[in-house]
Amino acid sequence: MLQHKRNLLSAALASAIALTATGVHAQTATPAAGTQAPTEQNATELETVTVTGIRAGIESAISTKRESTSIVEAISAEDIGKLPDVSIAESIARLPGVTAQRVGGRAQVISVRGLSPDFATTLLNGREVVSTGDNRSVEFDQYPSELMSGVTLYKTPDAGLIGQGLSGTIDMQTVRPLSYDEPVVAFSGRYQRNSLGSAAEIDAHGNRFNAAFITQFADNTVGLSVGYSHSDTPIQENQVGLYEPWRFLEEDSWRPGVPGGTYYSDGIKALRRTGNLERDGVMATLQYRPSNNWTSILDVFHSEATQITTANQFEVNLGGYNGNYQPGLSITGAQVNGNHSFTGGVASGVYPLVRGMYNKRLDKIDAFGWSNEFNAGTARIYTDLSYSKAKRDELSLENNTQLTPMPQLDTVTLSYRQNGFSQLSPGMDYSNPNALFLTNTIYGSGYGKVPQVEDELKSVKIGATLQLPESWSWFSGLDVGVNYADRQKSKIQPEGNILLGPQGDTAIASDLQRGLVNLNFAGVGYIPAWNVEDAVSRYMIFAPVTNLDYLVPKTWRVDEDITTAFARFNIDTEWGSVGVRGNVGVQFMRTEQSSNSFYWDDIAPAGEQVKPIEEGKSYNDVLPSMNLAFQFADDQTVRVALAKQVARPRVDQLRSSLDFGIDTSTGIPGASGGNPLLDPWEAYAFDLSYEKYFGNKAYVAAAVFYKDLRTYIFTQTRDGYDFSSYVASYVPGPNQPEAQTTGNFTAPYNGRGGKLKGLELTASLPLDLLWQPLEGFGIVATASFNDSDITIVDPDSANSVGDGPISLPGLSDEVYNLTAYYERSGFEARISQRKRSDFIGEIGNFDGNRTLRYVVGEDQVDAQLGYTFGAGSSLDGLSLLLQVTNMTNSPYKTYAGSKDRPLEYIEWGRTYLVGFNYRF
Repeated sequence: MLQHKRNLLSAALASAIALTATGVHAQTATPAAGTQAPTEQNATELETVTVTGIRAGIESAISTKRESTSIVEAISAEDIGKLPDVSIAESIARLPGVTAQRVGGRAQVISVRGLSPDFATTLLNGREVVSTGDNRSVEFDQYPSELMSGVTLYKTPDAGLIGQGLSGTIDMQTVRPLSYDEPVVAFSGRYQRNSLGSAAEIDAHGNRFNAAFITQFADNTVGLSVGYSHSDTPIQENQVGLYEPWRFLEEDSWRPGVPGGTYYSDGIKALRRTGNLERDGVMATLQYRPSNNWTSILDVFHSEATQITTANQFEVNLGGYNGNYQPGLSITGAQVNGNHSFTGGVASGVYPLVRGMYNKRLDKIDAFGWSNEFNAGTARIYTDLSYSKAKRDELSLENNTQLTPMPQLDTVTLSYRQNGFSQLSPGMDYSNPNALFLTNTIYGSGYGKVPQVEDELKSVKIGATLQLPESWSWFSGLDVGVNYADRQKSKIQPEGNILLGPQGDTAIASDLQRGLVNLNFAGVGYIPAWNVEDAVSRYMIFAPVTNLDYLVPKTWRVDEDITTAFARFNIDTEWGSVGVRGNVGVQFMRTEQSSNSFYWDDIAPAGEQVKPIEEGKSYNDVLPSMNLAFQFADDQTVRVALAKQVARPRVDQLRSSLDFGIDTSTGIPGASGGNPLLDPWEAYAFDLSYEKYFGNKAYVAAAVFYKDLRTYIFTQTRDGYDFSSYVASYVPGPNQPEAQTTGNFTAPYNGRGGKLKGLELTASLPLDLLWQPLEGFGIVATASFNDSDITIVDPDSANSVGDGPISLPGLSDEVYNLTAYYERSGFEARISQRKRSDFIGEIGNFDGNRTLRYVVGEDQVDAQLGYTFGAGSSLDGLSLLLQVTNMTNSPYKTYAGSKDRPLEYIEWGRTYLVGFNYRF
């Protein structure tokens, strides 16, 4: 029992920071499609917005949770522009039941209730938004926290909520200027530095600046808010990575010196990556309310980000692939642990290379929305038009150098570690740039990619809130409406080898050199760094194409037309002495999906081998839902929710791309690709929540959820696929069999689902409730426990997680958040910890496709100190702060099936930040 209590306290980690900043929920934001419209009375009331601190934010969160009819979580800025995170992702990651996966050291993709990001939908002011990634899941680091007034996470479905996800729906909100009763001008500035970089290193430093202006005029019938945010975030990374898969060596001769029966990785690399992410965001809202009968709101949002990084890498192939130079690979002193995993030794006869890698990524997101609400007698009618577009342009280059004259075979000492950087110590010096030549190395001279993604979404919505006769005593009103959405997402990925120019092998000139990179953390020593982009331009030839056999399927487009009609009865009544609020309703969804792509027809004559392919389907869904909140004596609330839910397949799963070929020895055709005929993920959901409040100062809550996933999407290999149209023109060669018409097709398919269940515990407690001298101190804590019997076998990820059953990607069995804070007399201090257990992560591999990897559970600690000058001071309105994120420099670790078979060990450093906020 003591152990259980201790776990709960440290477990209380997931909603901590979120709740410390909470204060907004769905019904205080602009109503999403079908959400309950305000009454005539409160439509004219101005919401007074004042500066709030940690404690006030928590008390507002308590009020929000108590008044909600659904199970929701929320965060809000303590004041305009004062969310404490660089992006909204970090803020969302602190909500109960939510986890974030770090990419480049930043929280980027969000999982809700143990399901991968594909199961959640993201909205901006109640409207579904597009993504610069390859799929639907929003990359949240594109959204500046300074431009958001709050976020609402719907954990239970609502028939009036358009675009809802299966695991949850995340609605980001911007300010409404007529909710303020006076003009506001606010701005802030930050300076930050990453601990991995030196004081003289430009990429170690960064800054943030934002400004907001809110005003009202024309007798408070017109309101305008404009916000601008700029951030320049340093990127610093140290990494050691091993090749995948870890092979099982059945015989000693496979890798000389390594005994048979050993698991072994065929290569290892160490790199240092530096760069920066520069992001600019603009938000504007024009609100017009000439009377109680009409409100019109125009929203505009623009975000533009440029990320440039350079990585310098030392790499050794340990699979005997050294350009066929002799003597070949041999291992001496091989060390193998009790789990049959190779852990170290001395590798000779290897030919290491020094690689430079450059990546430049440009992301743009534009969103526009225009909503109107009208009173027409006893009915309230609302309309909404929206458009959003995302675009990503990326350039990825690498070039390779080796010591010359060729070959310069080396001996490397290896030591693999689970809880630190594995070591690879070469016997030769690689620090002299004049000894390293751009040449046709064992991996060629270089390779490059130029992926481009476009995502466009148009939607129109109309709905009404109707007053019901008094005889309908249980129901306070009826919402009805329809929404139409048209989405198109496309990707093209030109690629190609980067070849040496006419000058042939060459060292990189001194004017392109950038000094030495320290890889001593991996035992390598120093290697040169150079301007990769200019080296390619000066010495090499890069002409990316899309029309090669392995590149043709990487060009695709997916189209979706979704029509959603809904009806929702709102409930506000009493059952005896128990107050009952909530809603019951249904959505009718009609989905039409299709995809256009290409496949390579090796049978066709030269010049006619690129063939178009188009496929799609239509389907209907009926989605009932119910939310009830029972209000008992002593400030107790019990919530119950039932629903049928769906989530549309990943966009890349819907592509019609096809890799096709015929085995000339058997005549059996085969292919792999996407599947535009997929049905959505589908689940029946049950939620139950108990909440006990202590006024507006404290509360405890326990919630359970259960999802019966009726179907799940798995990548499978199925036989019997009809390839007759593909093989019709096939002419076998001499002594080759005729082509058969059926064969194997590896693609995503709908399969059986399973059960997912969880428990979420939350406590928000100011300690002066226990003992008055502790006034100002408090804690907010949550713990989430998830479990699922769903297992998947994904042939595409055999290299990463093996070929046996694995658990759901993104599912951590345990997620904890804990925040301890102090606030008094203008002084604020908080320390927060987010922790999650091991999970299977989804990352992009070299080909730009998703792959699955085991990720060691993460533990991140952040701290913040601040002081706000109060009224009467000459500095009234000024706040100062000091912040440290990732205080313990928590690493990111992946492994291949067993933790003694490491894949990646990455550290991104801690970030120090000082800054100010000023409002007047």
